[in-house]
Amino acid sequence: MDLLSQLGTGFLVALAPENLFYCLAGVVIGTLVGVLPGIGPIAAMSLLLPATLAIPPTAAVIMLAGIYYGSMYGGSTTSILVRIPGEAASVVTCLDGHEMAKQGRAGPALAISAIGSFIAGTAALVGLVLLAPVMVTAALAFGPAEYCALMVLGLCLIAYLSQASVLKSLIMAAIGLVLGLAGLDSITGLPRLTFDRLELIDGVGLVPVVMGLFGVAEILKNLEQGTSRSLVQSKVTGLMPKRADWLASRFAILRGTVIGFVLGILPGGGAVISSFVAYAVEKRISKTPERFGHGAIEGVAAPEAANNAAAGSAFIPLLTLGIPPNAVLALLMGALIIHNVPIGPTLISQRPDLFWGVVASMYVGNVMLLILNLPLIGLWVRCLSVPYGILFPIILLLCCIGVFSVSGHIFDVYVMIAFGVVGWAVARFGFEPAPLVLGFVLGPLLENNLRKALILSRGSWMTFLERPISAVFIIASAVVLLTALVPWINAKRKEIAVEG
Repeated sequence: MDLLSQLGTGFLVALAPENLFYCLAGVVIGTLVGVLPGIGPIAAMSLLLPATLAIPPTAAVIMLAGIYYGSMYGGSTTSILVRIPGEAASVVTCLDGHEMAKQGRAGPALAISAIGSFIAGTAALVGLVLLAPVMVTAALAFGPAEYCALMVLGLCLIAYLSQASVLKSLIMAAIGLVLGLAGLDSITGLPRLTFDRLELIDGVGLVPVVMGLFGVAEILKNLEQGTSRSLVQSKVTGLMPKRADWLASRFAILRGTVIGFVLGILPGGGAVISSFVAYAVEKRISKTPERFGHGAIEGVAAPEAANNAAAGSAFIPLLTLGIPPNAVLALLMGALIIHNVPIGPTLISQRPDLFWGVVASMYVGNVMLLILNLPLIGLWVRCLSVPYGILFPIILLLCCIGVFSVSGHIFDVYVMIAFGVVGWAVARFGFEPAPLVLGFVLGPLLENNLRKALILSRGSWMTFLERPISAVFIIASAVVLLTALVPWINAKRKEIAVEG
């Protein structure tokens, strides 16, 4: 009963007219930020942070939190419609979401994305309330060795993301790992792979890489087919999922929610990693894995549920321990500090109105997002009928604005264009960009945790097998890699036998 009374207090705070207004403002801005490619919640929250100084702390946190999880909703829209991830966490949604759009099924893809996001976001809030102490204890058991082993498992799961050969997928992942190493060495502070360019001191930006590989490359690919055509050649039928879509998606949403909730607590891009893992799991357990990458609705439902569940569970370490698991919530923690709100375990006892008010507002915000997104599906689908000659300059302009707004450097626009050409070129040889992005995201995290683990163990590689959690991840990685490579090796042997 004590928990119910605290939640009741939280809803009284969240449903206050002033807080409702700021919650609505946050989710609307977040949705727009997600839809507009490249801008991202960090840029939006950074711009609005000074404005929050004039409003109460609870309202400020409610609005900033709304921008964060609202951007996860909006990020799928451009991924599905034009194959441009509005957010890095929506990269995987491009694989099947855009294929569904090209088949005239953009409506069901957008609807299942919105509804799956709502279900996952709501479930994550329930977990936030009920399981926060347990999950935080589990997260505290993770050291550098465990994080390193987890990153290795994530890279091994690449084998299930690719529609091409395992070898091509691993090559792209390796390229991503190398790209992630550019910039200053996090331990020695020395520059590497910068080629004496000051613009690369901070490394290659994720936004220009993603916008180039997906957005610009897709533009070049579509331009090859002419500018008078529209993106969708077949008639768009039905704006809501059919019964078969619901049956195919229901367990994918549940599995994605669980994966996203668990991985969202861990530091280092939980929403991005969880969406890749959720997609890989769905493809692995599917009886028809060949459908993935060609318009499988599970390939939309699982990653969208995962990244929204991760967005919700990421608040657990922030609100209970004062540890932000990603850069966005680090900015939110900065807002709490500016407003003199106690950070860490004392937050719940000293400011229960803020803690429970923010938790309740996240549920209210999820309902708002569902109400906002479903009626817009028809409008987004109609955009697909616009001739591509009119549409592609607008898409390219939005990509350039989004990339430039993040850093303010024209160099990043050049990087985006370069990766666009690279993405278009490698696609002609059967390579896919998704493994490169995952390698790029995981590379710095993998390196940092590997070096920290070796420093702590005085150079002993056995530390990865001596620690139980790390050992489980390493064994799982070996199993995943072997099960992926054995069919590939057998197929190559048969090819050689036929040629001989």
